[in-house]
Amino acid sequence: MGKKGKKIDFTNIVRDKKLPILTLDARWHELFPEERKTSSIKELEQRVNNLLKKQGKMVNDIKDMKRLKSNLLKDIVDNMDIGKDLAGKANEKKLGKNKQFVNELNEKINRAMDELADMPYQIKIVNEELLAESIRVFYYELEENKDEIKEVTDWIAGIREELKNKILIKQDLETKNNLIYTYMHDILGAEIMELFDNQHGTKS
Repeated sequence: MGKKGKKIDFTNIVRDKKLPILTLDARWHELFPEERKTSSIKELEQRVNNLLKKQGKMVNDIKDMKRLKSNLLKDIVDNMDIGKDLAGKANEKKLGKNKQFVNELNEKINRAMDELADMPYQIKIVNEELLAESIRVFYYELEENKDEIKEVTDWIAGIREELKNKILIKQDLETKNNLIYTYMHDILGAEIMELFDNQHGTKS
């Protein structure tokens, strides 16, 4: 297992760093396919994505409100000359409603702009939390991988030593066999040794 004794403040490590938005970062997704994400990472990823969607919606909503306000102001300017007849009174009533609507839109736009201005900070905070959690996972995985690498390295070293010993044993046995075979060949002769080879397979 990895070294769990050390306590590291991962949140403090990533605070106020210039970071990419992780949920938009292809490299982050490569390191964290769906099946590898912890429940904490999934929850933080969802929060970042929700904030990004909210930010995008707010931008569009503000554009729509500004467009509507522009149309209302144009309508107000176009109907500034109010007659004394019934049509004029209707226009006056419509003009009043449009002015009221413009005032309401101004308030909504200002509130939305204030909220929108705060969105990058909100996204930054949750994105930092997501990176801190990601680094925590990376850290403990690196530690565990180091332990496993050491185990495999030790195993390879052991196998290498064993293989070297086996090769020496093989060479020693082959040398002994060659000495025995040569001695027997010299004593018994080639014909007898050929028969011996066929019976016992002592020569390849």
